[in-house]
Amino acid sequence: MTEFDAIVIGTGQAGPALARDLAGDGMRVAIIERLHFGGTCVNTGCIPTKALIASARALHQARRGADFGFSVAGGIRADFKAIMARKDTIVARATQGAERSLRKTPGCSVIEGHARFTGAQEIEVAGQALRAAKIFINVGGRAAVPDFPGIDSVPFLTNSSLLELDVLPEHLIVVGGGYVGLEFAQMFRRFGSRITLMEKGDRLLSKEDPDVSSAIQGILEGEGIDVRTGSECIRLEHASPRVRVGMDCATPEKTMEGSHVLLAVGRRPNTDDLGLDRAGVAMDDQGYIHVNDRLETNVPGVWALGDCNGRGAFTHTSYNDYEIVAENVLRSGNRRVTDRIVAYAVYVDPPLGRVGMTESEVRTSGRKALIGQVDMENVTRAYISGEPAGAMKLFVDAETKTILGASILGYHGDEVIHSILDVMYAEAPYSVIERAVHIHPTVSEYVPVALADLNPLE
Repeated sequence: MTEFDAIVIGTGQAGPALARDLAGDGMRVAIIERLHFGGTCVNTGCIPTKALIASARALHQARRGADFGFSVAGGIRADFKAIMARKDTIVARATQGAERSLRKTPGCSVIEGHARFTGAQEIEVAGQALRAAKIFINVGGRAAVPDFPGIDSVPFLTNSSLLELDVLPEHLIVVGGGYVGLEFAQMFRRFGSRITLMEKGDRLLSKEDPDVSSAIQGILEGEGIDVRTGSECIRLEHASPRVRVGMDCATPEKTMEGSHVLLAVGRRPNTDDLGLDRAGVAMDDQGYIHVNDRLETNVPGVWALGDCNGRGAFTHTSYNDYEIVAENVLRSGNRRVTDRIVAYAVYVDPPLGRVGMTESEVRTSGRKALIGQVDMENVTRAYISGEPAGAMKLFVDAETKTILGASILGYHGDEVIHSILDVMYAEAPYSVIERAVHIHPTVSEYVPVALADLNPLE
């Protein structure tokens, strides 16, 4: 049995930073990785997908040359192998950097293999028995594979396996209208694939306001993506060498054939093979580890960070988990998950930036609220950049004058949203940003414009 002061399981966004902090505080630390250093974000999430989105946007902009007064003789086409090679180079750099940083950290032992609990403070990995008073679980998640009829007999893709393709799909059927499905649908359409996007619900991005969902659907359809909402009773069938997808309960003959099918219907935590039952760590029915506001599990000395705890599904929330735990464990702090304001982006193009409450949530809350809105076609920077799609809307508490939430669908919306987020964290009244003098011409300058024309949310 090898003794450590702390063991970190997983090298996703929270793990390496925490391991370095613990080691820097004089602890003897072991960090364990069973597959790829860097976790989901670096290998199959943010980094590779945003690299592909960048290539797809460059292609899209080049094809719009006439809109900007230039043309490219011979047309524009995607070199899919080169696009994927660029993505691989970017991923390799990030993965290697994560591993190199850990191996260079004094007091930190890097162990490769599959970690399993053998007791509350004991781990077995690669034939080694390890023990520590503090164990931090940071094992991330993976694509959920639903029990669709035909799932066992038909080849399908997930967000991970799609990134390994070396041939551009002729017709990609995307099952799932969440952010993963939308991002892949748009980028592969821009690469040249025919795209059919199927969503079980009556609209895309069901957690967003209906007007936002509708606007995004319009953007995708404008690029030639065939959107099929209300696609119930999904089933997969062989149509050698193609794949057939059924989408209607009442009319089983209603199907769509494609060359490839991507399942983008949610995520599940990587907790089913960690031996958590032997440690007594409590989970919910979906496998997410129960944690309190300080990210402590029900077992003293065991914490869970990142996607596996169900308290956030983003790289930035995982990193914030690290910040919470490091502050509390090493500096006797009292940081809490509930101090975090919900904020994220959906990387369709143009992107959606979101913070705080949606309009639907504000209405449901019953509080008196004000709304400010600006269409992106009226935003000078967006218009002159040839990016007039989308809108911004902000919600203000009519009594406290604080900002309740905002959505910015449009050019640079994923960046502009932070000016609102920072004011919300400061718990300052909306007038702070409404009276600020922003630089012209930018998208951000229209946030004060929206706040200067607030109306009751009826």
